Amino acid sequence: MNDFTRRRLLVTGTAALGLSGVALPAFALTEGRARALIDQVVSDINGVIATGKPLSQMVSDFERIFSRYADVNIIARSTLGADANRASAAQMRAFTDAFRGYVARKYGKRFNEFIGGRIEVQGVRQVKSWHEVRSMAYLRGESPFEVSFLVSDRSGKDLFFDMIIEGISLRLSERTEIGAMLDRRNGDINALIEDIKRAG
Repeated sequence: MNDFTRRRLLVTGTAALGLSGVALPAFALTEGRARALIDQVVSDINGVIATGKPLSQMVSDFERIFSRYADVNIIARSTLGADANRASAAQMRAFTDAFRGYVARKYGKRFNEFIGGRIEVQGVRQVKSWHEVRSMAYLRGESPFEVSFLVSDRSGKDLFFDMIIEGISLRLSERTEIGAMLDRRNGDINALIEDIKRAG
C-alpha cells in the first residue's frame, strides 16, 4: 500500500468515524460551533486510540463515535447514489445500518497505525450553507497533509457530512466502492446489503 493510499484510508477513517449530534438551536450554524464539533471529533478518536484496547474493541468504539457524530443517513444515501431513489424505506434503513458497520470496520481497524499521530484544526470558513473546517494530519514518518471536514446543521443537528483528503472526497470515494459492489450484484440492493455486512 503506497503512502497516499494509506493516508487516504487512515484519514478517511478519521472522517468517517468522527461526525456529530448536537441539538440545533434557533440560530444558524456558526464557525465556532463547526470548529467545536471537529475539536470534539478529534478528541474522541484520539481518546479511543490512546486506550490501547484490542483492535476489535477499538472498532466497536469507532462505530459508536460514527453513530453519535455522523450524519449517517446523508452519507449512506449519497454513497448509494441514484440507486437510493429506487430503494424502499426498509432497504434504506437496512443499507444505512450495514453501511455504519462497514465504515467502522474498514477504517477503524487501521487506526492502530495512527497511534503517535495527531490532527490539528487550523481554521474554519463558511461555504454556502455549510462550514469547512481545515486541519492538518500528522502521522509518524510521513509529511503532514491537509484534511477538510464539511459540517452542516441541515438535518437539525451539527453534523459532519464529508471529508476532503488532499482533494479526495470520502462520499465520492465510497460511492465508487459501493457502486462497484452493486454492479457485481446486477443492481440487487438486498444482495448489496448482505455484501456490505461482511465487507470492511
